[in-house]
Amino acid sequence: MSSDWKRRVRLFVQRFWQPTSACMTCMPGSWGNLLSLAHWTAALQTGLATGILAVLLTFTPAAKLYANRYGNALVVGLLTMLGDAYAHTNHYDVPFAEAIVTGVVSGLLTLAGSYLFEDRARRIRAIWTRMFG
Repeated sequence: MSSDWKRRVRLFVQRFWQPTSACMTCMPGSWGNLLSLAHWTAALQTGLATGILAVLLTFTPAAKLYANRYGNALVVGLLTMLGDAYAHTNHYDVPFAEAIVTGVVSGLLTLAGSYLFEDRARRIRAIWTRMFG
């Protein structure tokens, strides 16, 4: 497998868990419906749609945005909005409010992940070492 495709697979996995987590968090009744199959189906569809869009974007010049952590978070947030709007109907009173909130949370998760997991999770390992020796 070429390095481009390895990078795309890694990108898909990352762009799958962030929107799925954001969707599970932002959907009304999320914590009460944590074991609901319908809830998980909608969240997984959002993650799948976002992951596919993120990989498709790597074939365009817009892929350069992935190199910058803020551009990456913006792209992932926007793609999550599209994926969430596609995956299920809005549960809030304001049109597209759930998709927007899910996109913002996904973008913030992406930004946090870029700080925490960069350089093979250097920051997490340093905190772990300070806490547990």
